[in-house]
This record gives sequence, C-alpha cells and structure tokens, in this order.
Amino acid sequence: MAGISVVLPSVLQPLAGGQSFLTAPADTAVTVEGVLDLVAGEYPALSRRLRDETGAVRRYVNIYVNGNEIRRLQGLSTEVSPGEEVLIIQSVAGG
Repeated sequence: MAGISVVLPSVLQPLAGGQSFLTAPADTAVTVEGVLDLVAGEYPALSRRLRDETGAVRRYVNIYVNGNEIRRLQGLSTEVSPGEEVLIIQSVAGG
C-alpha cells in the first residue's frame, strides 16, 4: 500500500512520538481531512493541536499539499493522492 507523507515541524514532533515524518496509509486519493483523521487515530494530542472542537483547522496552523496552502484550495476537502506530501506548519507568535 502506498502512502501520503505528512511532514511535521519540530514544535509538533513531540506530539507524534518525536517523528518528523508520518505516513498516512492510502492507496487512492483522500482528502486532507481524511489524512488528519488517520494521523489523529495514532496521535490524538497532535490532532487537538491541529484542529479545534468543530474539526476546523486551527487559525495558527497552515497545511500545504504539494506546496499549496489548503485555505487557497478546497480547505479540508482538498484531495491528496498517494505519493504526495502534506506539510504542516504551526505559526509561532512572540511579543
């Protein structure tokens, strides 16, 4: 079975067992929401950091599919095919 690569920034890696890359198993195209659901099954703390209680992507989290930000595509409904990459970036604010 092929998979979809999920790339995590260092700030989120502790929530995924210290891993910088995860693989969401998929042999056909799935949505970004489906990818996050697969990852959430293994790492619930990571899921809570990425999405709010309604399931929406948190304001300070940016998700890219092959370099394109999903908010400029179809949001969580954006399709991802096996072999493609989902990059998650968490904004960091300071003051």
